[in-house]
Amino acid sequence: QEQLVESGGGLVQAGGSLRLSCAGSERTLNGYAMGWFRRAPGQEREFVAAIDWYGRVTLYANSVKARFTISRDDARNTVDLQMNNLKPEDTAVYTCARSLILTKKRDDYDGWGQGTQVTVSS
Repeated sequence: QEQLVESGGGLVQAGGSLRLSCAGSERTLNGYAMGWFRRAPGQEREFVAAIDWYGRVTLYANSVKARFTISRDDARNTVDLQMNNLKPEDTAVYTCARSLILTKKRDDYDGWGQGTQVTVSS
């Protein structure tokens, strides 16, 4: 199974912004809803945002709503996560995955990438 590859993580001060990108082949993304999840040290992986196959419907965790925006670019075969007004509690490894349905449930996703580290300093 082709893998998804995340990029764009880094170190940023609180209040700053980062843009994450999840890249895959057309075959890997075509027909799938896509989601972003994160795992902070010592915690379980949690849902962040998801977008349907058509790019029309999005879901967000309450903790990131109004600060993060998920989008997909079918021409580039990418799914991006724009993160604004970052907070120290956003520090985590961010990973993308795909699902046959638009959902917040972690177990409905597969094709997990390796992740990209986001660190927000106070």
